[in-house]
Amino acid sequence: MMIRVSDISLPLDYNEQMLKKAAAKKLNISTSDIVSVSLYKRSIDARKKHQIHFQATVDVSLSINESVSAARCRSASAVKEYKYEMPRSKRLDKRPVIAGSGPCGLFAGLILACAGQRPIIIERGRDVDSRTSDVERFHRTGILDTASNVQFGEGGAGTFSDGKLNTGTKDARIRKVLLEFAENGAPQEILYLAKPHIGTDMLKTTVKNLRNKIISYGGEVMFETKLTGIRSAEGKLTAVEIERYGYKLELETDNLVLAVGHSARDTFEMLNQSGICMEQKPFAMGVRIEHLQSMINRSQYGDLYKSPYLPSADYKLAVHTAGGRGVYTFCMCPGGEVVAAASEEGRLVTNGMSEFARDKINSNSALLVGITTSDFGSEDVLAGVRLQRKLEEQAFQLGGGNYCAPVQRVCDFMNKQASVNAGSIIPSYRPGYNFTSLDRCLPAFMTDSLREGILLMDNRLDGFSYGDAILTAVESRSSSPVRITRDKTMQSVSMRGLYPCGEGAGYAGGIMSAAVDGIKAAEKILEFSNI
Repeated sequence: MMIRVSDISLPLDYNEQMLKKAAAKKLNISTSDIVSVSLYKRSIDARKKHQIHFQATVDVSLSINESVSAARCRSASAVKEYKYEMPRSKRLDKRPVIAGSGPCGLFAGLILACAGQRPIIIERGRDVDSRTSDVERFHRTGILDTASNVQFGEGGAGTFSDGKLNTGTKDARIRKVLLEFAENGAPQEILYLAKPHIGTDMLKTTVKNLRNKIISYGGEVMFETKLTGIRSAEGKLTAVEIERYGYKLELETDNLVLAVGHSARDTFEMLNQSGICMEQKPFAMGVRIEHLQSMINRSQYGDLYKSPYLPSADYKLAVHTAGGRGVYTFCMCPGGEVVAAASEEGRLVTNGMSEFARDKINSNSALLVGITTSDFGSEDVLAGVRLQRKLEEQAFQLGGGNYCAPVQRVCDFMNKQASVNAGSIIPSYRPGYNFTSLDRCLPAFMTDSLREGILLMDNRLDGFSYGDAILTAVESRSSSPVRITRDKTMQSVSMRGLYPCGEGAGYAGGIMSAAVDGIKAAEKILEFSNI
């Protein structure tokens, strides 16, 4: 039992003694009564630029009666240390299979492995070390490997991102995910930062350690192994068909966690042809917008923007145009770079990536326009995928047909004229870029919404519409354009034993929510093992 104390204000240069003193003052006790104090949550309060400070919640152990001390303070309560309770289960007759090794698949595999169920994780891409080499070669040369890239491979698309762990999901399992990340190589600060991140450099080690933990508990990971079919009898899953190193095999199983990610378009096609119930889902597309990180820091922190105690500043903006269409920023990468994220030949995709230090000169964010199913132009369940591909193909051609990206300065974009060169901000996208007009690859409803959205966002973040800021097209993979429908048991409405999960299935929107969805699917499998 410990006391959790909230609403503690701390100066930027605080130390542990100051933290202890602030907690004692809140509880109206002596610092000598405190045995230990640790951060549970810490955020930055920058509402008043001349008084920027940290706001903290701390866990305190006392040498005196803790329940009495908690009762004296409105912002304190007695709490127990979090502990994940593994569901009881019986040994499954057949090993469960997990398709995909992103956060959803990894955490489903981890729970099933720790429960002694010996899961088999199949991953169409390569292990994270091989994948890193493949991605770097693509960024350096423009030679794409469709089997191993930013979208496909160990860790999923999130491995080459900022590794952001903040989420709007209110689920106790979030703590389990954070603890596992911290135990397996992520920085310990993710356990208390309000906006935690790992960074793509550290995330690679963490993903590898999670894989090794799964294997140590009896799990198996098969790389370069693609799900190509599913078999069933009387509405129940009986086996999965896989392709590995050019050979087709079948794995008998009663349970498949479908955690394939939002870019497994061939898998969506296979499921649709197999009669698995799917539906169109709204999503978003747009561009990457790139500013100098120093400008973002100044806008968010004011005169304290150079403080060594403050991290690289981020932002999260959302507006609605006069016509009601949503425009918002997503996956903001402070001190990062815009990366080539294609997974199909002849189609160009962008994403953002930061390392843990977030110390590169530019910041970037997805700047997205809400896409409704009425924009798809068809009732076909995969019409959203076709719309994505159309814009990706147009961006590929506009960039020069060699995975160089089409880019444009904000001032030129706002004035509807093509850019010819850079100003004070140099695009970070590799393998290269060509200045042009993005109106040539994006539909008018998107470009008009982006122009209006940029001006509205500038009212909330000074400098957002800065003329030299760079727009890079196209950001098309923010989420899945389909949802694989499931019921309250998390199983497909079409087939028992099939568990559509995570971003690709349309039930998550980031690393944390995907990981939690994977845990919940594993729990359901364990629950049904007792029946």
